[in-house]
Amino acid sequence: MIKPPKRYTVTAALPYTNGPIHIGHLAGVYVPADIYSRYLRLKGKDVAFICGSDEHGVAIAIKAKKEGKTPQEVIDHYDQLIRKAFDGFGISFDNYSRTSRKVHHDTASAIFKQLEEQGQFTVKETEQLYDPTADAFLADRFVTGTCPICQNSEAYGDQCESCGSSLNATDLIDPKSTLSGSQPVLKQTKHWFLPLDKSEDFIKEWILEGHKDDWKTNVYGQVKSWIDNGLQPRAVTRDLDWGIPVPSEGGAGKVLYVWFDAPIGYISSTKEWAEKNKIDWEPYWKSEDTQLVHFIGKDNIVFHCIIFPIILKNTGAFILPENVPANEFLNLEGKKISTSKNWAVWLHEYLTDFPDKQDVLRYVLTANAPETKDNDFTWKEFQTRNNSELVAILGNFINRVVVLTDKYYEGAVPSPGPFNDKDRSALDGLQAFPAIMEKEIENYRFRSYSQEVINLSRLGNKYLAEQEPWKLIKTDPERVKTILYTALQIAAGLSILSEPLLPFTAQKMKDMLQLNPLWDDVKEEELLVPGHALGTAQLLFQKIEDEEINNQLDKLKKNLANEENEPKEPAKKMISFEDFSQMDLRTGTILQAEKIPKSKKLLLLKVDLGSEQRTIVSGIANHYGPEEVIGKKVSVLANLAPRNIFGVESQGMLLMAEDQDGRLIFIAPEDSTTPSGLSIR
Repeated sequence: MIKPPKRYTVTAALPYTNGPIHIGHLAGVYVPADIYSRYLRLKGKDVAFICGSDEHGVAIAIKAKKEGKTPQEVIDHYDQLIRKAFDGFGISFDNYSRTSRKVHHDTASAIFKQLEEQGQFTVKETEQLYDPTADAFLADRFVTGTCPICQNSEAYGDQCESCGSSLNATDLIDPKSTLSGSQPVLKQTKHWFLPLDKSEDFIKEWILEGHKDDWKTNVYGQVKSWIDNGLQPRAVTRDLDWGIPVPSEGGAGKVLYVWFDAPIGYISSTKEWAEKNKIDWEPYWKSEDTQLVHFIGKDNIVFHCIIFPIILKNTGAFILPENVPANEFLNLEGKKISTSKNWAVWLHEYLTDFPDKQDVLRYVLTANAPETKDNDFTWKEFQTRNNSELVAILGNFINRVVVLTDKYYEGAVPSPGPFNDKDRSALDGLQAFPAIMEKEIENYRFRSYSQEVINLSRLGNKYLAEQEPWKLIKTDPERVKTILYTALQIAAGLSILSEPLLPFTAQKMKDMLQLNPLWDDVKEEELLVPGHALGTAQLLFQKIEDEEINNQLDKLKKNLANEENEPKEPAKKMISFEDFSQMDLRTGTILQAEKIPKSKKLLLLKVDLGSEQRTIVSGIANHYGPEEVIGKKVSVLANLAPRNIFGVESQGMLLMAEDQDGRLIFIAPEDSTTPSGLSIR
């Protein structure tokens, strides 16, 4: 039998303080983490729910430069905005810190120095992109260009947000500096590297063998893909003037890479919390009796499942996460959430527009959580779930029970008479729900848990509807006492079993019932004893009208219109005819096509160029199936240097365009009889 942990350390991804947070953050990370932590507390567990602001990302420096502010001014502003949003939605962190605080600088520096003293780093000179106009080395997020994997033209130097691939800035095709817009050059610089390749066997044994059956498939699959492609040394330092200075000889002018220092923020935040509460922090990170769980989004999987665990293991002191239940992405009204295009529902704005509906959003985001695939948030679904589920089912049941008890028994729990089969069935059903919900929560299936809350409410409504106490009160008042006593037990159960998901609503229920039970109390025979006085009845939820929803849709349309009216990106700098003449553009015909295993966006193509056949990897699988492209006429950049993509040497690039709906279309001769291999002039 597996020994249960004595304590839990639960972490939620540290949000960047370069802007406010939106519903995608809430759905992907913070509500799931809060549900889990609240549940553990209600079970009487020792829990440290840890988070904090990530204040050293390159995004901070970019924001500061754009706004003409210092990085400190930027992080101070957004730290407060984010904190208020979390408080507004009841995210119950035990500690929310900041990576700019001394405790974090000291902790990250100490871990770096320990690893260096143990010989865990390799220091080497490398070529890095440098902006001669700005006279600065370019950290990854200061570089954008075309992703070599999927051909997304807006990839960053560390990651492509279109296909999710982790990149190095030098991998980008046609890179440009975000500081000046100019094309960077390669220049020598020195950095400290963490040799991830030396830890491949550890990752294989720990995750691929040890967690094959209990980790989410999206997490396991992404880790396996990285391992299959071979881990490479990763630089843990950057040439920047904002961040934690590299605490090593020769580190002047360099800082720790944000993805080295940010996860250590969980440890420093725990230290800060422990000091405030005068307890020892180490058991929460160094004891085998502690279960560590990281809640993150899918774009952070590699850092929490490969890089950070390697750092933890190489120190020889820290425990490893028991699970990393990462969610997929949440879209908005059919489009990808975009902070730069203001296509988002910002949490601080939601709290202004719907000041008493925090739990409504928590519920809707959980009921439609992107647990296994990207999901879509729509304002119409928000309205429907509120009106049809929260108001009509949960709110209706609680209101009827409390109002009838007040009307018939002056707000006191009546003494029941004999129980019939319907009563026993309802009470047995109530006592079965804690175990059902526990299984869902402990397996990180919060979407299913949210529906069990509604199912318990349905059980209560069905019981009342069948027993009809409002009719029996005239003919059999003694029977009504048993009915309302039974219904009140269900209401009491809901007040506790719904709390992890609906903390504000659960508190209203507890105020009405004058009750404050723990999770396991629901398994008892009696939650509310006869004669117990109830509080004042109040509505839990209110109907949302069409006008409120239309206002939100209009706001999004306005944001979209503003984006479309903004000046488009200026044309790239002029090139000479000689530059253009070096491009060998040829017509081709696709002969064969198949999907590349483990990639959602790539097709492996065999293309006839007349005199030869080429293997080309193209990121068009989201737009075309293999069977659709066979026989297609295409235009090919034939003299592009070969690149290794997903283990395949790609010998050219297809020229594609994007239509107004964002679909990729072929740039090809209209005449289907045009032979392959013709030069395009």
